[in-house]
Amino acid sequence: MIKLSWALIAQHVDEWIGDDTAQGAAVLEARVGAVVDTSGMKPETIQHWRTDFLAPVVESLRTEGTAALARGESWSKAAGPFLACASPAN
Repeated sequence: MIKLSWALIAQHVDEWIGDDTAQGAAVLEARVGAVVDTSGMKPETIQHWRTDFLAPVVESLRTEGTAALARGESWSKAAGPFLACASPAN
């Protein structure tokens, strides 16, 4: 099991627990994307946010995060006002 938690500074905190890092990355991308899309930001700001903050964190989870979790280690990544962390859950 994996516990994945994330925070958008001063905005939103959420978590997901499941068995598969790829599924966790998809959930992270979908849930954070939905928050950003409904934030009231201008479309170009939303795209900037997705490209510069969300995408690097999700990609890191898919690569470095998957490897760390497979070794039984924790993983974390921050980009701008966005932080995500994952750890093995019992």
